Amino acid sequence: MFTDQRLTQAYNNAKVLLFDDHSKFIFFSDSHRGDDSVSDEFARNQNLFLHALDWYYNNGYTFVEAGDGDELWEYPKFKHIRIAHSDIFTNLKKFHDEKRLIILYGNHNIYLKRKQYVCKNYYHYYDEYKQEVVDLLAGLCPREALVLKHKKTGQEILVVHGHQGDAINDQFWFLSELLLRYFWKYMHVVGFHNPSSPARNLYKRHKIEKNFNKWIKKHKMMLICGHTHRPKFPKPGELPYFNSGCCINTRGITGIEIVDGKILMVDWRIRADKNGVLLAERNIMRGPEPITKFHKKNFPYAESEYVKKRVPEDNC
Repeated sequence: MFTDQRLTQAYNNAKVLLFDDHSKFIFFSDSHRGDDSVSDEFARNQNLFLHALDWYYNNGYTFVEAGDGDELWEYPKFKHIRIAHSDIFTNLKKFHDEKRLIILYGNHNIYLKRKQYVCKNYYHYYDEYKQEVVDLLAGLCPREALVLKHKKTGQEILVVHGHQGDAINDQFWFLSELLLRYFWKYMHVVGFHNPSSPARNLYKRHKIEKNFNKWIKKHKMMLICGHTHRPKFPKPGELPYFNSGCCINTRGITGIEIVDGKILMVDWRIRADKNGVLLAERNIMRGPEPITKFHKKNFPYAESEYVKKRVPEDNC
């Protein structure tokens, strides 16, 4: 019940963005960018993520970061994150300067809901080489939710991080932050996992996904989110719940694309060719499926169900 209230609240307060069949979007989430220390899980995928950003920029996509881009729970000083991943922020600035960057905040970067924090850390920074203040993401306005609305059909797609209604990561996020920063951060390095995280807790992950599907069925709307770190693309007969996965998987990064009026799940990985040269490749995992397929006039929301399946834990 509470998940329904929180998602509805996010929907009512969301930024509305019109799109059409020529629009292009890439949704990534859960990068958890850190300070490039041993506990920074994003560091291993930084080059792959950079290549993906370049590809999407050159192909005219709008980049939507669906929460938990920067790991502000473990690393409270954003300056350290910016310095460690300066190339990433240089690329994000290119999207931002062309108004093709949308950042949603999740539980791990919930500080972005405070305008003062964003102004202080994201608008400008002091360049020690140039010895002057330079722009970073000046004017950035992070949101909790985004609603994509089709110009012709009026079909809506809700995009959130996905922590809404997950009490320990939503209403009581400050407790989870303290535990992560001063305990689980160090336990994680030696192999122990935080049981409060849906990325590590299979039962909790299914519970969250079940609540998402209840909301989708009730409101007859597509939902794109992250948070659980488990990539999800609905199979035939399932409700239109899409999850972008994460960018800290040992096997690569996953995301959701919308292009040419269709939605698909993609996977970026590093592989070696026959000569041993490492290549970054984009692979289509699921789809594409027409977005109109999930319009409330075309999709049998009342008849679809969420099927709980036992799946093996992933490395994300």
